[in-house]
Parts: sequence; C-alpha cells; structure tokens
Amino acid sequence: MAFSSSLAFPFPSPPSGTFQTRSAGRLRTGATERFLERSSPPPDVVVTRERGKNAKLIAALEKHNIQSLELPLIKHVDGPDTDRLPEVLSNDKFDWIAITSPEAAAVFLRGWKAAGSPKVRVAVVGAGTARVFDEVSQSDDQSLEVAFSPSKAMGKVLASELPRVSESTCKVLYPASAKASREIQEGLSDRGFHVTRLNTYTTVPVEDIEPLTLKLAISAPVVAVASPSALKAWLKLVSKVDCWNNYIACIGETTGSAAKKLGLKSIYYPTTPGLEGWVESVLEALRVHRQLKEGPNVEHG
Repeated sequence: MAFSSSLAFPFPSPPSGTFQTRSAGRLRTGATERFLERSSPPPDVVVTRERGKNAKLIAALEKHNIQSLELPLIKHVDGPDTDRLPEVLSNDKFDWIAITSPEAAAVFLRGWKAAGSPKVRVAVVGAGTARVFDEVSQSDDQSLEVAFSPSKAMGKVLASELPRVSESTCKVLYPASAKASREIQEGLSDRGFHVTRLNTYTTVPVEDIEPLTLKLAISAPVVAVASPSALKAWLKLVSKVDCWNNYIACIGETTGSAAKKLGLKSIYYPTTPGLEGWVESVLEALRVHRQLKEGPNVEHG
C-alpha cells in the first residue's frame, strides 16, 4: 500500500498542459517538436532514471495504459575511489561486500574483474541489485557468491541484519555513491564490523534538457523518482517555472522520506521498494489526481 503525505509545497497548481507526447521510450533529445505536432495523449507520468534504465517501468505502466515521458534527470560518473577498487580487492580480503544499488553493483563488477575476479561474498539490497550479479553468480566459476539480502530492501536493515561469519572482526567492503549517507557504515561499525568504504561513483544532474521537453514534463500529473538525487534535480528544474504542485511517486521509503524533508506535498511510495510497488504508487497517485479532476463541483452559498 503506497503512502501519501500532506506536506505543503510552495507552488500553486499548474496550468493545463498543452503539450503532447507518446511513450517515453520513443522520445529523445531533438525530437520533441516532432512529437508536439502529433495527436497523441499527453504524458501521465514522467520517468526520471538515467538513460537506459527506464524501460522496465515504462513497459509495466503501459500494461495499465499509462503514457510515460522519459526525462533522465541524473547520470552516473566515476567517483574519487573508482580506480582504487581493483587494488583494494587484490590486496585485501573481506568477509562481505555490501552492495546497495544496481549502479553500485555494475561498478563493483568492473573493478572485481579488473582485480582478477577474486573470491567474494556479496550482500545485496533489493532484487534489482541482485539481478546485476545473476550472470556471474550462476556461472561455473563460483568466485562471486550472492549470499545475503535483508528482510527489507533498505540499507539500514542490511546494517542491522548482516550476519557475522567469524568470531573475530568481520571486514566489510562498502562500494558506494559519494552521495550516500553514512547510515550503513555507521550501523555496521556499531555492531563491531570493520567497514572500508570506497566512493566508487557519484551522480550529477543532466543539464541539456530542451525547454519544450521540460514543459511536457511539467504538464504530467505524476513524476516518478528513484533516488534523492533525482528528486533534487527535479526540484531544481521546476524552480525555474512559475508553478508546479503535482504528485511524486517514489521507488521506496528512502526517496519518499527525502521528499518529505524537502517539503513536497503529495508523495506516494511502497512499503517494500521495487518495481511492482513503484508502479502501484504511480497508479495510486493517478487515481487521486483523476478523482480530484473529475469530482463533482460543489456550490457553496
């Protein structure tokens, strides 16, 4: 069941959208004007993950006849410790590698292969993160074992549930986004784990967004976000327009909590992070939007 907050946000309701699009997977930079000339429905939801990672959400929403506009808000770049990862893996042994996102998994795999694919035991947060390791963990090599995932796909739950594999100090390598909080490393350290954190990647906002594409996005009733970084990038964009006060559908509690802290009004997110719950959050936000839009007018006298 998705959660809705009721915090105030300092933008009045937007004007009716006059821009049109079709499915987000077919919209690319430079093509906006061609789509404006077509008589397709306006977007219901803006999907904002980095380019190449929105297809599953778009396809899931299309099954419910939801029209999406793809607007990548962030992109991943190397972090300050990217080049150190292969050296650390080659020169030290860890009881656990803690991986908390698909991007962290992809970056780790590149460093792990560069280090000669040493034997490692991996703890993952979320089914999406685990899938990044499927090809390697199911191979005959067996050098990489995905051995643990927490009862809830959240970093703080991993920190509280990660099992000790020896009576001596357990060593954990935590390759993370440079923007990730210290919640995991502090939670593990409080339990007696020795944590080595490497900031192997970071996120930066996408800057080259066409004005007409932005207007299309602002006309959509729902924006779907998968990280606090994407959320902040969206707020930076809408701060340049006169008004925006629509719905935010978050992938999980971490992003939902960030939205609340930023003072957003209508926030929806699942109790368990993941694609299925995210889709339901989008659908719930749209249901509320349509109910308010189609509700009977009440005269007050």
